[in-house]
Amino acid sequence: MTALFALATSLLWGLADFGGGLLTRRIPALTVVVVSQTLAVLVLGTIVLATGAWTEAGPQLWYAVGAGVVGPAAMLAFYKALALGPMGVVSPLGSLGVVVPVSVGLLVGDRPGLPQFAGIGVAVLGVVLAGGPELRGAPVQRRAVLLTLVAAFGFGSVMALIAEASTTVTGLFLALFVQRVTNVLVGGGALYASVRRGGAALPDGGPGVVRAALPALAFVGLADVAANGTYAIAAQQGPVTVAAVLASLYPVVTALAARGVLKERLRAVQAAGAGLALVGTVLLATG
Repeated sequence: MTALFALATSLLWGLADFGGGLLTRRIPALTVVVVSQTLAVLVLGTIVLATGAWTEAGPQLWYAVGAGVVGPAAMLAFYKALALGPMGVVSPLGSLGVVVPVSVGLLVGDRPGLPQFAGIGVAVLGVVLAGGPELRGAPVQRRAVLLTLVAAFGFGSVMALIAEASTTVTGLFLALFVQRVTNVLVGGGALYASVRRGGAALPDGGPGVVRAALPALAFVGLADVAANGTYAIAAQQGPVTVAAVLASLYPVVTALAARGVLKERLRAVQAAGAGLALVGTVLLATG
C-alpha cells in the first residue's frame, strides 16, 4: 500500500506541476494559485461536511496551518520557475525538497550515513549543471534555478508538516481543508498586495481567459490536494523513506509531459544536471 500511494503521489504531483506551469504562461502565477486552491477548498469543504471530519479537530491542525502558510510561497516560486523553464530542468530540481525531512531527522538526533553524504554532493553538482551553459551571464536561467530551490525548500516543509497533521483518513480530509483555506487566505493577501503595487491579477485577455481555464485550474488544485493526501497516507502506512523515494519520482512525470506535449529538448549538460539532482534526491531519501 505504501508503494501504491507513493507512486500515485508522483503521478499527481507531476501532472499538477505540468498543468500549473502551462497556466502561468498565460495567467499571473498568484491568480493560478488562488483560483486553483479556492476550487480545491470548495470540493474539500463538501467532503468534510459529508464525512463529519470536523469532529476530529485538534491541536495537530496547527501543522496544517503551517503547511498552508508555506505552500502558496512555494507554489508561486515553482510556477514562476516553470514558466521560465525548461520544465525538464526545473521539475527535477524541485524534488530536492526531500532535504527538509532529512534535516528534521538530523535535528532530532539522526546521523547521516554514507548514501546521504553522497546524495548531498550529487545534488549540489546537479544544481550547478542543471543551469547549463546559460547559467553564466543569463539572468533568466539563474533566476529559474533560484526560484526552484526556494520552492523545493517550501515543498519539503509542507511534506513534513502535513504528515503530522492527522492520523486518520477523515482527519486527513480536515487537515487538507484547513491547509487549503490557509493557502487561499495567504495567497489572496499576496495577490491583493501585488495589485496594490500595480501588479496584474488578470491576464491580458481579461476574466474570460480565467473562466476558460477553470477546468484546468480545478485539475491543478485537486491534483495537488490529492498528492498531499496520498503522500500522508503512504508515510503513515509504511517506512517514510520508501514513501519519500517513490514520491520524489514526480519530476519524471513532469519532464515526460513537457517532452511529449511541448517537445522540449534539453542540452546534454542540462539533462545530466537534472538527472544528477534526481539521483541525489533518491540517495538523500534512502540514506
